[in-house]
Amino acid sequence: MQLTLLDPDHPHQAFPPLHKALQQPNGLLAFGGCLSPQRIVNAYRHGVFPWFNPGEPILWWSPDPRLVLFPEHLKISRSLAKTLRKQLFEIRFDSAFRQVITACAAPRSGSGGTWITDDMLQAYLTLHHLGIAHSCEAWHDGELAGGLYGIAIGRVFFGESMFHRKTDASKVVFVHLVQQLSAWGYRLIDCQVSSEHLLSLGAEEIPRQRFAQLLNDYCDHQPDPAAWQR
Repeated sequence: MQLTLLDPDHPHQAFPPLHKALQQPNGLLAFGGCLSPQRIVNAYRHGVFPWFNPGEPILWWSPDPRLVLFPEHLKISRSLAKTLRKQLFEIRFDSAFRQVITACAAPRSGSGGTWITDDMLQAYLTLHHLGIAHSCEAWHDGELAGGLYGIAIGRVFFGESMFHRKTDASKVVFVHLVQQLSAWGYRLIDCQVSSEHLLSLGAEEIPRQRFAQLLNDYCDHQPDPAAWQR
């Protein structure tokens, strides 16, 4: 099946139907285009996200199945509950977005590179300034200990990446984010692709078609008006 080449000068161009995504590699749907706010928001709204390595064209993905978390299905293990009770971290929202995404972009242990290119970083910083991209952070003794960032559209939060500098910091951030999103009226958290870490916290795989229907149900309904206000 031939991939669709997106026009970089037409950010409102529609994506191909999701069923046209490749099975191998799983979910590759299109390439090219641009990283404008319009293009990225349109992608997430329709179940697509950008992911590519430095030197590659922009690649757009919609894997099947899709890993999601329904906030009411969050699982907190005994050991994590014990950590949460210790209140080791101060949790903040949107207080250090640039620091969070920069930390997520840093090479990980055992990996020599990152998929968060300079262009991706700048694109998500723009989305943050527009009130679309957000971060949740764990602070310890005045230092950033862990965090995550993602995109909020309607009542869906699309998680992108997380990091930690202290043990359990990213898990604590994730739990606080899920609980706060639930309080704000969010109904779905997109986790993209399966990982043991997220499965242990209650995430589950669902068919891509169901995921797309949930986006239709939830993306046009706004959460609590107080959400993300700084």
